[in-house]
Amino acid sequence: MTKSSQLPVSWKWDLVHFRQRYDWDCGLSCILMLLPRQKRNYFLENFTEICSEEGFGQSTWTIDLCYVLKRFGVHHKYLTSTIGVNDGYNQHSYYGKIIQQDSARVDRRFKSAPSQGIIVEQQQITRDALIRHIALEGPAIVLTNASLLTCDICKSNKFSTELRSCLPWRASFKGHYILLCGYIVTLRKFFYRNPAMKDHICMTSFVNFHNARVCYGTDDDVILIYNNQKDRPQDDT
Repeated sequence: MTKSSQLPVSWKWDLVHFRQRYDWDCGLSCILMLLPRQKRNYFLENFTEICSEEGFGQSTWTIDLCYVLKRFGVHHKYLTSTIGVNDGYNQHSYYGKIIQQDSARVDRRFKSAPSQGIIVEQQQITRDALIRHIALEGPAIVLTNASLLTCDICKSNKFSTELRSCLPWRASFKGHYILLCGYIVTLRKFFYRNPAMKDHICMTSFVNFHNARVCYGTDDDVILIYNNQKDRPQDDT
């Protein structure tokens, strides 16, 4: 594989699973999987207050997740094809009201990101770059269309009955954050943690994952997490 031939053939980050509790907190649940126990417990104990202080209430955008990661000292970089709110979403009446409600806050957070030490880059990450990041740096929070994402281990797309969609898109688009945590190059598969599911690791093909993460509505949003031995997430700290 180009630029990845010297990387491990397979890799998987050991994470503590957290299942989302509401129909809007999948992204925050991914963050909870990344935090060490003490910070995770603090977040859970002060969940409502933190969501209120951050200003998103029950409507989280990827930039909101970055501010929460910054709040808890998690090193990260946000890659997206759209800086700010995509004006095209206003054309869809199903969620136009939500866009109008959130757009000022979201645009403001994008503009304030550099002064807050939050790195945002307008670019689309490639599959090889994702693999390299997972092998060398850490997991990644990825916005997907859950209608297209199918787990090979679950044997079916259970989102039709189990998914708690986190973004107010039309029925054909179910915005859902997952935590990408590993890969097997020889099988051309990615491993990921799905906060809508019970505690297990899901697996899907490179092709299926690509289709689910680059479709209209995702803005190609990926948050790369940077771990080191000092702040690497562990359950016993």
